[in-house]
Amino acid sequence: MVYCIEFFDEWRDFYLNIQEVSVFIIYLVFMLSIGVWFFFRDKNQTEKGYFLGDRKMGPWVAALSAGASDMSAWVLMGLPTSVYALGLGQVWIAVGLAIGYSLSWIYEAPRLRTFSIEADDSITVPQYLTNRFKSSSRMLQLISAAVFLIAYTIYSASSIKACGTLFNTVTGIDTTTAMYISALIVISYTFLGGFSAVSWTDFFQGMLVLAAMFVVPIAAATMLEAGASARIDTPNYWNVFSSWQDIVSGLGWGLGYFGMPHIIIRFMSLNSQKELRKSAKIGISWTVAILTMAVLVGVIGRMFIGLDENVSGNSLVFVVMTRRIFHAVVSGVLLSAVLAAAMSTADSQLLAAASAFASDVYKPVIRGDKAGDKEMLWAGRLVVLAIAVVAMLIASNPNAGSIMSLVSNAWGVFGAAFGPAIMLSLFWKRATFAGAACGIFTGAVVDIAWLTYMADTGVYEIIPGFFAGLIVAVVVSLITPKPSAEVEALFDRALKASQE
Repeated sequence: MVYCIEFFDEWRDFYLNIQEVSVFIIYLVFMLSIGVWFFFRDKNQTEKGYFLGDRKMGPWVAALSAGASDMSAWVLMGLPTSVYALGLGQVWIAVGLAIGYSLSWIYEAPRLRTFSIEADDSITVPQYLTNRFKSSSRMLQLISAAVFLIAYTIYSASSIKACGTLFNTVTGIDTTTAMYISALIVISYTFLGGFSAVSWTDFFQGMLVLAAMFVVPIAAATMLEAGASARIDTPNYWNVFSSWQDIVSGLGWGLGYFGMPHIIIRFMSLNSQKELRKSAKIGISWTVAILTMAVLVGVIGRMFIGLDENVSGNSLVFVVMTRRIFHAVVSGVLLSAVLAAAMSTADSQLLAAASAFASDVYKPVIRGDKAGDKEMLWAGRLVVLAIAVVAMLIASNPNAGSIMSLVSNAWGVFGAAFGPAIMLSLFWKRATFAGAACGIFTGAVVDIAWLTYMADTGVYEIIPGFFAGLIVAVVVSLITPKPSAEVEALFDRALKASQE
């Protein structure tokens, strides 16, 4: 009799597992089909089409694509688990991100779209900065490409690691094998469809993430027993003002948005200034809602599950809650949101890195005017493959760090390096090419140095990196010759266009 019961339980678990896996497979096939569709639809697409969608993105697609490419698996796994394990002192990360994202849409987006058009219709961030100052030097593009390749490889590794962890938890498949499967799917539709495929997959994935982030914590809250909060016995768990380092570092996350290439590239892709304003409302609302629910997942998860080292060690609070509450088919759909979050960021990162290499290194430095559109497309696609392979090696290394730590490292480098240079180029007429280049270099170096030698201060490295880059960019701009009349005229034209 005992044997029969055990056999029945094993058979039931296997059956439910098959249902979850089947949902995953259907979802992944759907994502891949989008890439195939755009590949055959746009057989003759140009470099601008592959890397920027010909600036034809509508407000909903651009807004949710920008949000989804930002909110990787860390918003379902990393951030909720930080709140779950450490307490409400971690809420400042969500506050900082909400403020930074809102400010980037309101102030940065309108100008960046028009400035990038006036700057010789630039399609990448390094290309924009070079053209904005009418420089013939390729120094800034080379520095930027180096930062891109390093940071995006680390960032992509976090997304691939999240996919591997999820597949391993749900299916029992070896984590490394699961990482290879996930990476193959992302590479395929990015490789085939380019920016349009990435943006449309991100749109659908953004909707799925939003639905999952509302359904799971609300369902768990309705199942809590009376006095469930008593299960939280960690000292100062409820203390929002746990330390000044948590507050300052959390708010510092918002600085990253001003220089995050795979996010601000969406600002450049919009069809018009009118649609940009609509996108801003959609994108800000989506992001604030996601961040709010991520915090609730952590708090409710702590009361629902209790403190579990496996959950906190592997960032599994959202996954465990979902599987305990819902039927296998429903949990399969909701857990696909984790895949959605990871894949929507990984694809954008791979494409941004590929565009930086192809447009900012391969064409101007290696091939020059000899490189045609087809050659540029294949150069970008090969970079997608190369970065994905290196990211896989990092993700599969057990000493690589958690999902959240990998994201914070890459986020810090990008924000510190590019944030000051981009904002100065948009808001300060006196900014110079030399100032921007020195600011990017300084921001990246100080960020990495702080992470390496000053991490024990508890201050997030993006803060000293960002302000060091800002100060150097301003000082160098002031001590170098003022911009030419042509550069100042470009600034005036772009500013006027952004206000129309």
